[in-house]
Amino acid sequence: MAGTGPPSTFGALSHIQGPVALVHLVPRWRQARAACGHCQRHFARTTPNRRPPIGTRRTPPLALAKLPTGIEGFDHLSHGGLPQHRTSLLIGGPGAGKTVLALQCLVNAARQHRAPGILVAFEESPSQIIANGNTFDWGLSRLVPRQLFIMDAHLSPTLVKAGDFDLVGMLAMLAAKQQEVGAQWIVFDGIDVLLTLLQDPAAEMRELYRLRDWLATSGLTAILTAKTESSFGQAPNHGFLQFMVDCVVRLDRHQEDRVSVQTLQITKYRGSGHAAAEVPLSFGPSGIEVGATKAPDIGHKASTQRLSAGFERLDAMLGGGVFRGSSTLITGVPGTSKTTLAGKFIEAACQRGERSLFVSFDESADQIMRNLSSVGIALKPHVKSGLLRMHSARTEGISAEEHLLRFSALIRDHRPLCLVIDPLTAIAKSGALGAARAVANRLIYRVKDEDITLMVTALSETEGPGGEATDLQVSTVADTWIHLSYLVRGGERNRALTIVKSRGTAHSNQVRELILSGAGPSLSDVYTAGGEVLMGTLRWEKEAEELTKQARHRAEFDHKRRELQFAEAHTSAQIKALQLDLERQRAALALNSGEDDIHQASSHLREVELRKRRGADPTRALARKHTNGAEK
Repeated sequence: MAGTGPPSTFGALSHIQGPVALVHLVPRWRQARAACGHCQRHFARTTPNRRPPIGTRRTPPLALAKLPTGIEGFDHLSHGGLPQHRTSLLIGGPGAGKTVLALQCLVNAARQHRAPGILVAFEESPSQIIANGNTFDWGLSRLVPRQLFIMDAHLSPTLVKAGDFDLVGMLAMLAAKQQEVGAQWIVFDGIDVLLTLLQDPAAEMRELYRLRDWLATSGLTAILTAKTESSFGQAPNHGFLQFMVDCVVRLDRHQEDRVSVQTLQITKYRGSGHAAAEVPLSFGPSGIEVGATKAPDIGHKASTQRLSAGFERLDAMLGGGVFRGSSTLITGVPGTSKTTLAGKFIEAACQRGERSLFVSFDESADQIMRNLSSVGIALKPHVKSGLLRMHSARTEGISAEEHLLRFSALIRDHRPLCLVIDPLTAIAKSGALGAARAVANRLIYRVKDEDITLMVTALSETEGPGGEATDLQVSTVADTWIHLSYLVRGGERNRALTIVKSRGTAHSNQVRELILSGAGPSLSDVYTAGGEVLMGTLRWEKEAEELTKQARHRAEFDHKRRELQFAEAHTSAQIKALQLDLERQRAALALNSGEDDIHQASSHLREVELRKRRGADPTRALARKHTNGAEK
């Protein structure tokens, strides 16, 4: 009944110093309502005589005014922040982060929105709160006391037991301080301490209603913090607190597989929708970080720009490289050079002048840079230039959710375009496997939302087709999947690379041998013999055998070619000799023909000379002889 009366009535009741039973409050409230004509007219206006007919247009409801807390994950869960001019309750056990969360809201309001605030400390002194707050990067000391006033409200147990304690004086002081600094926020930290020291249920109710009424008239956005006293997150002695306030946030800290896990859940929010899921939180340099998931709709951009995966031959197998903003998964058993491929990818990104981030587990950055330098991958110059940031973390004792929050902080601080996590499966070493799988999927979605090109490595425990998948089961959300394996034959072990999938790419389906050298990783040409791909020494032996066969074939061919040349030369010589003999015979024939003509000519001349000497007529005789020769 206390929550339904007008403020003036409860303002009067709040000054009652003794215990007041609820059974006595009911008739007094009825009498007050009957005696107050204003209240009767108010109820007449707000309570209609009949329901509106179906189809009648109603005035659309007004959205609840909210103030952002500056904590991105929490503002997403609460759909905008805490209710403005209303009261919210933070409950949780020791070390759950109640005071830090409340103080962070005040700091963010003062720094981001120039909205001063007041912190009323019932448990810690102002100096302790300031010292603790200075461990974060808030600059708390610069905000106190002009933008953030801390009131020391330690209660004296002797005063409470004497029965002469109430909040009237303190509330009057807070009202004056509100006017002085222009406060818009107020936090009552450790309100349960006040209730415990009162040791009187009636007094507890009285002071809480006094506080509620004062907040309702002050116009402040208020936060109360209280400890829980049971393992189920409830406050048995002060459970009514959750019914008085408009928003209840439960913070919890528990153990899972020897790992401390901290969570946050909004269990109540009057007048507003909210995400009711329990989400992880962690403490970072900037205070509490809430790991809230984003909306279920996926709106990732699909880029057509290609980036080098590290070296030319791997890019050729991927059809030109990986897409910008995509995720690549490299799986394999230990020693298959997963880190080497990831390092080559990051080196190529730095050579393009892109900011990059390399996150490793259980191995220092110096060790990784030293090891990669042995295969021609130089990351140290890029680290010195600030283009590349190397971050190494331990896996023991840290939950997967906390790892995700640390990844988010690194991404926010460095703003990389390319990111490597080596290996991602390390987050499953501590805590529940189901939580690690959810974190891995959320991480891939997170980097896609920010258009970061991601390459992660994952450890496979066994060889063979059944050992390609990993415990985290991220292969379904990865765009490209490269699997590295060993091929053990002939007494040696060789590395093999194959592309299991690459979305949107006409990738190679060949198994290629991965070779490491001082010049960097490379892929050998595919070599098959008898329908089987050969690698290492077997390939070398087969290639040597093939070279021997080719040399023998060449020798045999050269021998046959020389025999043919000899036969051609012999035949040519014979032909030439026959031609020379034929020329000789022709010359002899020509010589004989010439000698005969000379002989005939000589005989004719001698006959003519003879006739001349004998005095005969040479002309007639010759003509007659010629005629006789023609007739013959």
